[in-house]
Amino acid sequence: MIPEKTSQSKSISSSFRSSDLGFRTENSILEASSIVTVCGLVSFAMKMEKFQELRDSAGKKLQIADYMLTMTHPLVRDPKLLLSVAENLFLAYSYSISSLLHYERLFKRIPFFHDDFRSKLDMFADRCLGKYGIDSENVGIIMDLREMIVAHKKSPVEFSRKDSFVICDGDYRFRTISPSIIKGYVEKAKLFIKKASSIVRKDESIFR
Repeated sequence: MIPEKTSQSKSISSSFRSSDLGFRTENSILEASSIVTVCGLVSFAMKMEKFQELRDSAGKKLQIADYMLTMTHPLVRDPKLLLSVAENLFLAYSYSISSLLHYERLFKRIPFFHDDFRSKLDMFADRCLGKYGIDSENVGIIMDLREMIVAHKKSPVEFSRKDSFVICDGDYRFRTISPSIIKGYVEKAKLFIKKASSIVRKDESIFR
């Protein structure tokens, strides 16, 4: 006959189970905490600086513009597609300029700037063109691209003429967007974005 457990042994057994449960609970908490910490570190390591995100966005928009001009446009033969190329090209320029400004601001080389087109372009022209030997023609190009887009949004009449796209304003003044003009802008943008990207990559090892 197996003797019954004494109250003392029951107490010890109960205490053991409770402490064991507590031990396992603490372990679970520690494991969960470790997982959260590791995930947080990975997330922090993977997080990109603002200038890096903008640099990458500029590259993607340039690729889209180039593909549309060299691959899609020759196939569809629709002059209106040139406007889409211009829009992506404008964004590529805009993102690249913003990337350079955020990079400079991160190292406190330039003062605070407002996040609007005119403010950023003025800051870029004043603090970056001469410093990095960037061709001032790029400022004229991005201004022209912006004017194309604004004119398109306000235009009461637009039409295709041969291989070009024509925008007419309220005073019936015409603005022609031709493949040759856009092609020249794409080539200039490639050089500009390549240079801007190389500038912001100089200290990239700091952020790894």
